[in-house]
Amino acid sequence: MTYIETLRSKANDAKAIEALEYHKTERVYLGIALEDLEALVAEWRENLTIEERVSLAQELWESDIHDARIAAAKLLLQARMRPDDSAWDAICIWVEELDNWAIADAVAKSAEKRVMADFTRFEALESWLQSKNSWARRTAILASRPLAKKNHIKPAEREARDAALDLMVDVLGDRNWHVQKAIASWLRDLAKHDAVLARQFIAEYGEVMRGYTRKDAAQNL
Repeated sequence: MTYIETLRSKANDAKAIEALEYHKTERVYLGIALEDLEALVAEWRENLTIEERVSLAQELWESDIHDARIAAAKLLLQARMRPDDSAWDAICIWVEELDNWAIADAVAKSAEKRVMADFTRFEALESWLQSKNSWARRTAILASRPLAKKNHIKPAEREARDAALDLMVDVLGDRNWHVQKAIASWLRDLAKHDAVLARQFIAEYGEVMRGYTRKDAAQNL
């Protein structure tokens, strides 16, 4: 049984219809329960080399099946993946093809692991923020979100966090709701771990920010 056939064996027609109606993105939906999908991915990840994992992730992504694309992103979710250049290359291609929140956020979680492993990848985040694809812009923000959650931050992480905030300034006026929610969640996390920095940022750029984003971001202050 192929990997795609294995996914199809877990399909739930009723859930698939619900998923299509919810996401409104035209593609095949299998309606696989999240716990079943994660169990399959965990098994595959354990039994495949990194090269095989990336190859499978590409195959799943190219199937254009909703559940398979989420599985593809989850295959590259491991924090310690060496080497991870091929995984990062795949993610960079996928980002411009994102078209719904579930797949976008799954890819964002994988992207954050690769960004946290190599801060030189911030250059890609800058280009994503300039994309016409709002999901790419959202992913660019979420990919650096772990930096907002650091209590005991190292010098390299502090520099990367400052760079992430600098990049965020360019999209504070973005009209897309999903991008604004990503900004708010990033700043809410920062407020929990460095309230002084969060206050400084909101004080400096509050007039540029959307009102609801500013209010949401300041919840923990």
